[in-house]
Amino acid sequence: MPRFAILAAFATLFTVPAAAQDFNAAPPNAAGQLPAFDGQTRAPVLLDGIALATETVVSRLEHPWGMDQLPDGSWLVTERPGRMRLIGPDGSRSAPIDGLPEVFSGGQGGLLDVAVREDFAETRRVWWSFAEPRGGGTNATAVATGLLSPDATRMDEVAVIFRQEPAWDSSAHFGSRLVFDRDGALFVTTGERAKSEPRALAQDVTTHLGKVLRIDPMGGPAAGNPEIPGGRPEIWSWGHRNMQGATLGPDGALWTVEHGPRGGDELNRPEPGRNYGWPVVTYGQEYSGAPVGEGRTAAEGIEQPLYYWDPVIAPSGMVFYDGEMFPDWQGSLLIGGLASQALVRLELDGPKVTGEARYLQGMGRIRDVDIAADGAVMLLTDARRGALIRVTPAE
Repeated sequence: MPRFAILAAFATLFTVPAAAQDFNAAPPNAAGQLPAFDGQTRAPVLLDGIALATETVVSRLEHPWGMDQLPDGSWLVTERPGRMRLIGPDGSRSAPIDGLPEVFSGGQGGLLDVAVREDFAETRRVWWSFAEPRGGGTNATAVATGLLSPDATRMDEVAVIFRQEPAWDSSAHFGSRLVFDRDGALFVTTGERAKSEPRALAQDVTTHLGKVLRIDPMGGPAAGNPEIPGGRPEIWSWGHRNMQGATLGPDGALWTVEHGPRGGDELNRPEPGRNYGWPVVTYGQEYSGAPVGEGRTAAEGIEQPLYYWDPVIAPSGMVFYDGEMFPDWQGSLLIGGLASQALVRLELDGPKVTGEARYLQGMGRIRDVDIAADGAVMLLTDARRGALIRVTPAE
């Protein structure tokens, strides 16, 4: 992909050192909790000494949330108030694309993730998730698909293919990331709507709240889902709080990150038909400082996270690095940090986290992370004046 030509009025170009301060020095919020195994939290700090160059491809994006690259090098980018735009390789920004369904835009709700498949050049088909108004003050996560017009100004043949049930009067914890697996099925992550009553439904398999779902890209449950007694056929796993990051690993498995309470952000590799605990079992505590439920961090029949953070990073958006620009990062997991305002890198040995690094600390709330076709790392910063930023090694 050619290097982005930046519009001078909006561009910045600078280098920053990669090495971060010892972020493991801060005490945990839930000081009495112990990890279930060595390396489950506070992995050794990685100081790789790489200097990074950042380039603002486009600014003036209002709370950008999701992105995906098209074959011509442009990017589809969503803005939470309900707009989807095309960002050109030259840094140009389109008008909002017409034809999208109405969104509930309030709190954490709005237009969320966007995804295309490898056959986009032939099909022009796009998928996106959003907070859908349901009437009576309620709303819920939904997924739609449509065909992007040849001039990229509108979506045609739009259909909503998934609706989270039940809807709720809440403006928080919608999820949601979209990930295609190797069989062509679509993973959808959802939140449990934050309030005390609906969050209990993360343990209720008759609902879509706090679940990883696996659906057919044109609607309905995907073939090969686990059989969960009494459960909805779309469910892959349950007991999740609010998953705003998901990606397919090199092994073809789904990996997710989710927001925990005050302490207790989690990295998981959700297995089919498994329970991940929320809100019965979790690390961290309530924002008030009280225990979550009975304060349990483990229980029979409930899966442990591969890794957790306390204090939190507030993870959103993640991808495994597979590119040429950062050879030392091959196979690393890159995660956007909202509270940490950092690009978080995890080194892995199979499913075990062996080291953690944080870069670009203080640049803003990083909402999404992706890899460009040429190996550059692409970031979305979530702010009233958010930006699409390109990260490369400093020369």
